[in-house]
Amino acid sequence: MRPHIRALVVGGPMYDGLYETIESFARREGVEIEVVRAASHPDLNRSIAEAFSQGAGFDLISTHSKFAPAQQQWLEPLDGLLDPGELAAFDTRALELARIEGALFGLPRNLDVKLLHYRTDRLQEAPQTWEALVQTAQSQPPYGFVFPGKDSGVFGHFFELCGSAGHYLYDTPVPLPRAQHEAGRWALEILAALHKTAPKETPEWEFDAVTACFAAGEASLTTDWPGSFHRYRESPIRDRLGLALYPKGPVRRATYAGSHTFALARIAADRALALALLRHLTSREAQLLEARLGTLPARTDALAAIRLETTPHSLEAHRWNLLEQALEYAWFPPKHPRYPAVEAVVSENLRAFLRGEQSAKTTLERIDREGQRAAEEI
Repeated sequence: MRPHIRALVVGGPMYDGLYETIESFARREGVEIEVVRAASHPDLNRSIAEAFSQGAGFDLISTHSKFAPAQQQWLEPLDGLLDPGELAAFDTRALELARIEGALFGLPRNLDVKLLHYRTDRLQEAPQTWEALVQTAQSQPPYGFVFPGKDSGVFGHFFELCGSAGHYLYDTPVPLPRAQHEAGRWALEILAALHKTAPKETPEWEFDAVTACFAAGEASLTTDWPGSFHRYRESPIRDRLGLALYPKGPVRRATYAGSHTFALARIAADRALALALLRHLTSREAQLLEARLGTLPARTDALAAIRLETTPHSLEAHRWNLLEQALEYAWFPPKHPRYPAVEAVVSENLRAFLRGEQSAKTTLERIDREGQRAAEEI
């Protein structure tokens, strides 16, 4: 009987290209690999918790730097399994994001940081401030600015807007939200104004729906992750796409950021095989493949390779420059086992606010009150 392992990964247009290489890896190694794809990251988190809490886990999972601390009990530290020379190829920021209390619990798949996307046939230049972006969006039919209105998407916009107003949303090390702050009130005002320029379905939209709307030419502005870039290159707006750094807030630029990772399970049935798959999925070749689709590699050798492949003075070359600049303004969520529960509180209250179900004052109060309860719950 051939060796067999199971992998649980996040699916979707930003991620699926890499998984097509698993079949050839399995053939080459003479093994069987069962790959289960979750439809979204919230679905992935639920699937991880359900599978491992019931003892029917996986050998390898994809996860995220902000969610891994909540899954640490099921993950295998990698420091003793990987040679220091293997880690030298990875960006030091990405490796630090993958560490929990100093121990490495995953290998970085990418560095995820967003850029502003706009239509060059509708706008002469990108707005330089959030207030200017709101004003521009209000004059752009049918939709000005499109954004996700649920889960991590809406949380991310609020988090980075607070940051651009000079306020980190959480007290740490326990992620206690502090939203009743001038920055929080300003962030909600910006979100409310932008929602008026977006489709009414926004509170039901996740990232992929936003990408699809903008790629179809229905909006003038959005923000998006590097992994969506291949969808724009194949879209009706491919020759009318402009890219820029985020607008400035009252204090600074702040851009919601993080890192997707691959991790080994403590209960891996075949640790050696799972580790081989981990190395394959985070290899130079794997990250170069994803970079060709748009992802910002966590490996410096893959980033150097894609920069060499890119035509000078092209939109793609400009984009790589912008992504590296954007990391200077990266705004990372805290790492804590209770963080996912707190983020869920923030996002659900923001969603209720966008639906018109509660006022700005109530939203900020509930984020603080319910978020503190979620952060301290045992």
